[in-house]
Amino acid sequence: MKSEIKDKIKEHRIVPVIAIEEMDNVLPLADSLIKGGLPLIEVTFRTKIAAEAIKILRKERPEMLVGAGTVLTRDDLKSAIDCGAAFGVSPGFNHIIVEEALRNNFLFMPGILTPTDLETALSFGITVFKFFPAEAAGGVNYLKSISEPYTHKNIQFVPTGGINTSNLKDYLSLNEVLAVGGTWIAKKTDIETRQWNMIVKRCQEAKNLGYRDI
Repeated sequence: MKSEIKDKIKEHRIVPVIAIEEMDNVLPLADSLIKGGLPLIEVTFRTKIAAEAIKILRKERPEMLVGAGTVLTRDDLKSAIDCGAAFGVSPGFNHIIVEEALRNNFLFMPGILTPTDLETALSFGITVFKFFPAEAAGGVNYLKSISEPYTHKNIQFVPTGGINTSNLKDYLSLNEVLAVGGTWIAKKTDIETRQWNMIVKRCQEAKNLGYRDI
């Protein structure tokens, strides 16, 4: 199952990263992503309804790949697993959370920023990481530099933070990049004001950029 999840992420190359505040917006948002050609989502645990939103998505939109983001604590991890998230993501590397995820055979992508982070993750058998904050840390050039000594380990990254249509292709052109996290796809204000057509348009634009000439 884990390989199927990674394959689906790789197929679409862009994972919309969402913080959602209102349950009434969950399914319309999902439908916008599906219509735009990105039937996957990382629902961040930055809001009180995150776990319930994941449950609803798993039940009502089974065609979507639904993950949990900003998994910071054991409680977050338990909620992510209990509500049926297909994968979990954290901004940093917490060995307690990583160990718990591994015990539960749960696909988890911890955040890394340095070679030390990367080697620590490798020591746990993890080879897919969130790279965060991507642009603030040095962007594509920095990611290329830190990944080069480890390419023989078949590592893969999901860079997130500061990525948009202007630099999307630069990240996706790297062999080590599985996909990127797209916080720009469905912005908080767009969700709050229900700009579903705008979200559909952003998905389509991102997909076109993500696949063209790469």
